[in-house]
Amino acid sequence: MKDVDIYTDGACSGNPGPGGWAAILKYKTHEKEISGFESKTTNNRMELTAVIKALEMLKESCSVSIYSDSKYFCDAILKGWAKKWKENNWKRGKNGPALNCDLWDTLLKLLDNHDVKIYWVKGHAGHPENERCDKLAVSAIENFRKA
Repeated sequence: MKDVDIYTDGACSGNPGPGGWAAILKYKTHEKEISGFESKTTNNRMELTAVIKALEMLKESCSVSIYSDSKYFCDAILKGWAKKWKENNWKRGKNGPALNCDLWDTLLKLLDNHDVKIYWVKGHAGHPENERCDKLAVSAIENFRKA
């Protein structure tokens, strides 16, 4: 099984507002940057989209380490919240409906295809790949504004 490191970030100019997402995939000496844009979205949607788009790049089951500064993503997976939301028909118990269930559903299916470890990294704290992802995500927004 291939060992792949994935670094992700999402950004939003206003929340909701124009958003960008980015990911860096590393396998041995190979590295790939991907990024994208949505005209009206939220920061949480961009964080999840970054992970989804990165996992969709993998053509076979891999051992994957995902590094994200999103507590929303990390906690929902590591603490089992997202799976519970799905089991409860996308409800968060007394707290009402789960948000972004379309993305969570896709993400849970993708995560099941791989052996995944998730690591939270502090954002804007000098982590090289996290800083690069942030710049890529913000650039995706800026490029849209220029167009």
